Amino acid sequence: MTEKVKISNAEVEKLLSLEEGHFADLKSTRIAPAKLTNTISAFTNADGGELFIGIEDAPRAWIGFSNQEEANGHVQAFEGLFPLGDGYNYTFLENEEQKGLVLKVEIGKSRAIKAASSRSIYLRRGAQNQLVTEPEAIERLRRNKRLSSFETETIKVGIDVIENSTHIIDFMLNVVPTAEPLPWLMKQQLIINDLPNVAGVLLFAEEPQALLPKQSGIKIYQYATKDEEGSREALMFDPVSIEGNLYQLIDETVKQTISLIEAIRIMTPEGLKRVQYPMEALHEIITNAVLHRDYSIADDIHVRIYDNRVEIQSPGTLPAHITPANILSERFARNGVIVRLINKFPNPPNKDVGEGLNTAFGAMRKMQLKDPVIAQHENNVVVILKHELLGTPQELIMKYLETHETITNKVVRETCNLPSENAVKHILKRMVEAGMLEVNKGATVFQTSYRKATGAKD
Repeated sequence: MTEKVKISNAEVEKLLSLEEGHFADLKSTRIAPAKLTNTISAFTNADGGELFIGIEDAPRAWIGFSNQEEANGHVQAFEGLFPLGDGYNYTFLENEEQKGLVLKVEIGKSRAIKAASSRSIYLRRGAQNQLVTEPEAIERLRRNKRLSSFETETIKVGIDVIENSTHIIDFMLNVVPTAEPLPWLMKQQLIINDLPNVAGVLLFAEEPQALLPKQSGIKIYQYATKDEEGSREALMFDPVSIEGNLYQLIDETVKQTISLIEAIRIMTPEGLKRVQYPMEALHEIITNAVLHRDYSIADDIHVRIYDNRVEIQSPGTLPAHITPANILSERFARNGVIVRLINKFPNPPNKDVGEGLNTAFGAMRKMQLKDPVIAQHENNVVVILKHELLGTPQELIMKYLETHETITNKVVRETCNLPSENAVKHILKRMVEAGMLEVNKGATVFQTSYRKATGAKD
């Protein structure tokens, strides 16, 4: 029998105010079970989510099943397609002040493509269940779940593009000196039916970008702004294009990114200083973007450098059951051949296979910077490294005053990376009221400044 759980009035209020979206949906008990399997299919094929059955809309109200038996048709229809314990959980919610039972369906992201009772495939996008019918869209979904991989697709060019390249010769001499290129490439399934595949071209061709245009390069941009989006006016120079095999691509992108970042100066508690990000974090996130992107999508990897952050955008959604929430604890490689073989290169970029993002997070914390932010969009994943210190604004203000006599609202905004002048006013006011700061009496009306209050603790 499905579990029954009592919830509090506060939890009821939270449920009734829940906004439907990419991870949540609310439905009436009057909706047919078959139609609800569309929603479960959509969540399963996307990033998982929660479905609550027994919530009326317009006006929003709790009107559940009168008893568990009334919901038998729903539960049986669901469990036949989406078995309990296979990434699905079914629970009845009850509350003494509410009418009936709400059936909560918890849905995990699946490794396989799951169809609704109609045998149609759905995909959750925002608050909508999108029907997936086009063969190309279904194939992309298969690749996202690693049921197939673009890296194994062959390219209609001669095998000499990888058999006789300088990259394969160097690799053989350094890694497998007793073997010849052609037999080794065939054994590794990089040549199939006398054609090189995508993985072989990306790893060993002299110019992969000539064979896979717009699918294998990296572009670096630098914007002289902290704005949410970079504009053409803020672009400091034409985008830099990085090309070469994947091994070169990672190495050169990391070098160029670090070189550009080192030229940026920002305000810190110790004054104006050169921007610093941990090299390990940049290296691991760029490596991750190159090795795990979806190479079937005609787009480059984009590295955008701002005055207060670095953004790395990688084509394709997260593969299989991986989500931004579990990405540090779960393992799944979209391009397993590439990941395995690049690890054989001298000084491989993925030395600790599967630990790249954990290393990046650890490196940011070691430098007292906030954790990277991982955001998944419809066709790409963006990792954001913010140059924001872990300390609270109050801590950073007091640290700044250890080496400076006074501080202003403008300096606080720059030091703490806070965009709102009014928000900083409130912080400074509370610090004055708490006896931490005092207004500098020598300041003008137009440029109020603050200093450490007499007797204030560091």
